[in-house]
Amino acid sequence: MTSDTQSSLARFWDSDIMWSFRHSPVAIVAGLVVALIALAALFAPWIAPTNPYDPAALNLMDGFTPPMEPNAFTGNSYILGTDNQGRDVLSTILYGTRISLFVGLSAVLFAMVLGITLGLIAGYRGGWVDGLLMRIADVQLSFPSILIALLIFGVARGLIPPAYRETMAIWVLIVAIGLSDWVQFARVVRGATMVEKSKEYVQAARVVGAHPVKILIKHILPNVMGPVLVIGTIGLALAIIAEATLSFLGVGVPPTQPSLGTLIRIGQQYLFSGEWWILLFPSIALLALALSVNLLGDWLRDALNPRLR
Repeated sequence: MTSDTQSSLARFWDSDIMWSFRHSPVAIVAGLVVALIALAALFAPWIAPTNPYDPAALNLMDGFTPPMEPNAFTGNSYILGTDNQGRDVLSTILYGTRISLFVGLSAVLFAMVLGITLGLIAGYRGGWVDGLLMRIADVQLSFPSILIALLIFGVARGLIPPAYRETMAIWVLIVAIGLSDWVQFARVVRGATMVEKSKEYVQAARVVGAHPVKILIKHILPNVMGPVLVIGTIGLALAIIAEATLSFLGVGVPPTQPSLGTLIRIGQQYLFSGEWWILLFPSIALLALALSVNLLGDWLRDALNPRLR
């Protein structure tokens, strides 16, 4: 490791945000939980006891095996038990978390890019462009985001040929969630852009003849990213919950690649028949992931707020 790299790491470690992180037990615990879940999902093919999506590896005789108890027919035991198809619940959680994280991260990135772009344009141009974009945002805010996502998902699936619907389901879900969440980013960026564009450094860039796109990307964008990162962190938890909600309603990812929401939907069918573990453990995984990301978002909001320093 070079001296420049070491000095950069030392400056980052001594920065205000890292100081705030080191002195926040809640942020540390939440960060560790998120990192543990993300790493477990990332390395699921190597650490999962079985591949729950491989039909050849499933044995229906192992179905409904309670946690840590041997199956009455096969004698096999599983840490978190098995579901109705004989799939190891621990393995389904690891693989399902991969899909939930991928959909959530992709949807937030899509919403962030779209919202930042439209917010910069609306705040910098003003006039009828600003009015049109903000009225569209106001109309969308009058409906619950989950209903917007359901509408977009249904329209998109209707336009896709039946042969490609299952393979495109995850991407349609990402677009649906992203289009339902871009408004928050756009409104925050628009407000910050309207403040920044009247400052001296932007006026100086205009005087020297800088192109508006260069002004937006090089000068204004870095100064409006603080609130965007906070919204993006909290939005990640909301996107994961939205994906789980849509999958729970049966309009999310295909049954061949179930996410945490699909696992919860399957588990609730057997809750009152005594197979409680099929619902409990995926629900705990989703709760731990969403809560930890939300806590990180709350910490980041406070860490980036100069009034609280």
